Amino acid sequence: MKRLFDLAAKLNIELSDKQIEQFQIYYEMLVETNKVMNLTAITELDEVITKHFIDSIALAAVYPEICDSNIRIKVLDLGTGAGFPGLPLKIAFPHLEITLMDSLNKRVKFLQSVIDALELTNITAVHGRAEESARNTAYREQFDLCVSRAVANTATLSEYCLPFIKVGGKFIPYKASDIEEELNQGKKAIHVLGGKLTKVKKLVLPNSDIERSFVFIDKVKNTPKAYPRKAGTASKEPIH
Repeated sequence: MKRLFDLAAKLNIELSDKQIEQFQIYYEMLVETNKVMNLTAITELDEVITKHFIDSIALAAVYPEICDSNIRIKVLDLGTGAGFPGLPLKIAFPHLEITLMDSLNKRVKFLQSVIDALELTNITAVHGRAEESARNTAYREQFDLCVSRAVANTATLSEYCLPFIKVGGKFIPYKASDIEEELNQGKKAIHVLGGKLTKVKKLVLPNSDIERSFVFIDKVKNTPKAYPRKAGTASKEPIH
């Protein structure tokens, strides 16, 4: 795990011995649970460190506000799967208040077991579909930041995520390097849902050739009540 410490340092993130130990336990639980449940195709330690842990916390290199423990940021990780990027962000930046949301209950139970094992506070794992949870007043327009590494185009992902973000907050999806055409196709959806595309920040993960694009979408007005549409619509008929 020294490699994790060194790579994080290249992103100007200093991890303590306790945090490294938490990542180690998370890794062991991930690999063990993955034997009976499909959580990740990546299980080799070096790959998990780069492609899951470092990739998740790399947000801090382009959005340093999350590093400031004096700023209260309520974060939603939508479609979190095995906990990425939300759980690594919580381990690296314990002051963040994080909600992990996933549509598969057995994944949520795994996430809860990790939260308990790591004795993390101010983090919850929630079972729910975006289309239904975004209509719940406990979640709708309640978050300062929504992150997602979910595999969906920007138009679809915006319909899932923007309804959760309060006006003045941000939606930052983790995307691959070649993003321009997808963003052009997603501009109408972003606008309709109350967002404004402000910038794209790119970086190469340290000691790798993996390029990552972070898309910054500001929430500038309330999402119309009609959105999100019923389950499955956003992916079948994205707003164009």
